[in-house]
Amino acid sequence: MSVKNPNASKIEELRRQVQAAQQEFVMATVFHETWKPLAFDGELHKRMGVSFATNTFRVIGAALRREMLLALARLWDTDSRAVRMKHIADLLRDQAVIKALVLERANGKETLLEPHLKYEINSGASEVIELVDQYSNGGLRQNILEKVLKLRHERLAHRNVKAEAEASLDADDGDVETFFQHNAKLIQLLLHIVSGIGYDPNDTAEVYGLHAKLFWAGVRGERTEGHPNFRPVPVMPAK
Repeated sequence: MSVKNPNASKIEELRRQVQAAQQEFVMATVFHETWKPLAFDGELHKRMGVSFATNTFRVIGAALRREMLLALARLWDTDSRAVRMKHIADLLRDQAVIKALVLERANGKETLLEPHLKYEINSGASEVIELVDQYSNGGLRQNILEKVLKLRHERLAHRNVKAEAEASLDADDGDVETFFQHNAKLIQLLLHIVSGIGYDPNDTAEVYGLHAKLFWAGVRGERTEGHPNFRPVPVMPAK
């Protein structure tokens, strides 16, 4: 028997939010994977060496990091027109929404699969809420989100000249990596419970990580052999 879904509009809103969140996260992944060799590849650092080209190398690294942080911050916006991870979690706290998701996944029919679907969706929703709560008021990692958003508001999207004398707004790399991985988990869970899509963020990371590896393999400073402007240092004849 078909049952009309009374919360269809909320489900549609959820779907739009999750789709936009996935798009933002993929952009964050592209920037993150392109940045990683630049940050951690020792052989690449040796090829760049102390050269004029290294200055632009560092500019590219700063730009990639900046764009990755901006993409992550956009997942946690508060504007009603934007992606709002906390709003998504609040929608999932509503058992009426969970029931609507179950009904939709069952194609609008009451079936024997309903208890299984309800368990899967409830479990995923609980994980989403638990992760989001870690970054909300009073949460274990509230300070990480606050620092990322402050960095976004006062340095990246805007420039707060009154804050110039304050302590550095740079985000700790370890905290940023934790935040990135938690956002990856959120996207994976949300696509599963809202759209029934199996998505592994690691697959996306591997694709763009390979692209980055192939690109950076050819990058070197002008003092390294292989660069078009490389000039061997003349060997002085022995006296």
